[in-house]
Amino acid sequence: MSTLTAQRTTAAPAARGRAPKRRSPRRRLRGEAKLHPVVWVFVFAVMGFSLIPFYWLVNTSLKQGVSLSKGELFPSQPTFENYLAVFQNPEFLLALRNSVIIAVVTTTVALVFASFAAYALARLKMRRKAMILTLILSVTTFPAIAIAAPMFSIWREIGLYDTLLGLIIPKLTFALPLAIYTLTSFFKEIPRELEESAYMDGATPFMAFRKVILPLAVPGLATTAILVFISVWNEFLLAVTLTTSPEARPVPVAIAFFSGTSEFDQPLGTISAASVIITVPLVILVLVCQKRIVSGMTAGAVKG
Repeated sequence: MSTLTAQRTTAAPAARGRAPKRRSPRRRLRGEAKLHPVVWVFVFAVMGFSLIPFYWLVNTSLKQGVSLSKGELFPSQPTFENYLAVFQNPEFLLALRNSVIIAVVTTTVALVFASFAAYALARLKMRRKAMILTLILSVTTFPAIAIAAPMFSIWREIGLYDTLLGLIIPKLTFALPLAIYTLTSFFKEIPRELEESAYMDGATPFMAFRKVILPLAVPGLATTAILVFISVWNEFLLAVTLTTSPEARPVPVAIAFFSGTSEFDQPLGTISAASVIITVPLVILVLVCQKRIVSGMTAGAVKG
């Protein structure tokens, strides 16, 4: 009994003097960070303001005839005739195929070349890298209208006018700088220790890039691919300038050439339905890849 009493008396001060466990700052922030109701009101207001145009587009696509001229918040007699008419239009289906080919090929080529260029800018020691990145990014801000007319003349001379290749090349001109700039900032966040470990194991620079860097860069590649794909899919000016036949027109241009059933009929319903159809793939793409986008924004915080 005396031994147990002595152990309890010696353990009691230690237990009393033991400081309570403190929550880490990250846990404290997660538990205590609450948005003010005014912030939520502002968030929902911005969301509503952004969704109103798309809702009105869907609302118009469900109308026909006289109801198109009425500003009804909800269509009184909703119909899917406009969607059926769009899918029965062979020119729209051909344009949809053209847009898929142009967007997929342009995005793939841009990612391949941009990954090499961005890796070099992020890892190699060279002078004036900031100036090189600035020049690359400045290409994306260059107005497309300034090169549309010269490219029209050049493409007619060399036989690329009104072809899919004639659209892929100029779209790649604007997509590649965007991809290089985005991937460069991502590659800079990947620790160099991973490459050095690969070099110590006998890997060549290309093997380290292919087997170490690229798997870690998948979130950044996915984010860049989505941005490039959306920009190429929605481009209109070069597409309408460098095409003249349905065989090479992408979807945005094909919608602009929609005609009504008569001379005085406005194809507002079919145009709205076609716009909804070409917007849905982009929405699905973002929803499916949203985890990749978020991880691409937060990646790079790896501690070696």
